[in-house]
Amino acid sequence: MLEVSPQMILTSLWETLYMVSISLVFGTLIGVPLGILLVVTRKGHILENRWIFAIVNPIVNIFRSIPFIILLVAIIPFTRFVVGTSIGTTAAIVPLVLHIGPYMSRLVENSLLEVDDGIIEAAKAMGASPVQIIFRFLIPEAFPSLLLSITTVTIGLIGATAMAGAIGGGGLGDLAITYGYQRFSTITIVVTVVILVLIVQGIQSLGNLLERKMRRV
Repeated sequence: MLEVSPQMILTSLWETLYMVSISLVFGTLIGVPLGILLVVTRKGHILENRWIFAIVNPIVNIFRSIPFIILLVAIIPFTRFVVGTSIGTTAAIVPLVLHIGPYMSRLVENSLLEVDDGIIEAAKAMGASPVQIIFRFLIPEAFPSLLLSITTVTIGLIGATAMAGAIGGGGLGDLAITYGYQRFSTITIVVTVVILVLIVQGIQSLGNLLERKMRRV
């Protein structure tokens, strides 16, 4: 017998989607500029700057090295400072952003590095400025790959929100832990897993579809 009502499931689903969407927006605002910076300031690129690269690169590596469940606990004082509490759905967004931003920056970096050097050289030959090269050549050429990167980040966020349930972050993960694990309700766990699988499959399919369409343009 299902121990949770449909309303509780819908509420948990909304909390998960809320955490994912807000974290994705702020994570993108952090990750995309960092990824671009990691590419253009590296040796031999259009804005080569070994000092900036030497600072940004290890910072990204440090945050990527911290498991999310540890990051959740480690930045509780910072989370409390930002949102006024360390418990709840909104509080979970802070560590989610700090977790996913550096992760996205690496994916963005990889996507931009896939762009043929010949395109950059052609842009330079036409007299394009570094900013024009970035926004008119580099990003447009890498856009299909960037779409897949965002898809991967979104799916990673869904998994992270499930872990956020371990500290009362709300969402489907919290529902599975509170009612499924702690109250030994197998069906609750099954229902939440099925919903998460369906969400992930839907996002991956959408990302693949958009990527294929962009490559045809």
